[in-house]
Amino acid sequence: MIPTHVQHYIDAFEGLTPETLATLENCFEERAHFVDPFNDVRGRTAIRRVFEHMFNSCDNPRFAVDECVGADKLYYLRWKFEFGAAGRRRSVLGTSRVAFADDGRVREHHDFWDPASQLYEHLPLIGRLFRILRRRLGAGDHEPLQTDTATSATT
Repeated sequence: MIPTHVQHYIDAFEGLTPETLATLENCFEERAHFVDPFNDVRGRTAIRRVFEHMFNSCDNPRFAVDECVGADKLYYLRWKFEFGAAGRRRSVLGTSRVAFADDGRVREHHDFWDPASQLYEHLPLIGRLFRILRRRLGAGDHEPLQTDTATSATT
């Protein structure tokens, strides 16, 4: 069973809209630490700005958590982030390591996901370079990662 404070945090992410940013912000301690491939910020105000930027940069962003594993004050959340217009939705799969304080608020949130294969490889110019690099550095016996909604793993 997922503890109430962890479920509240998951619900805040899954229901995140520009209008509910305060709900997410209140899940964090005042000096909480948030890290993802593009950001490394401290404090509730800075964390809120990360998500304000997400809403300004992405069309119709949505999070869905499909797995929660942890104990005591440390949990790992596996999620799918979707964004884009209808018919052109993109998906990013990732995991978050979330450390909670004694009062149930988030002390540290660290996202793990691969922007190279899930974003950059799909850009017109630099995508080709990233795909070439992946082939040269990889063992060669793997299928390319698919992140569009038609081919990504569903939960």
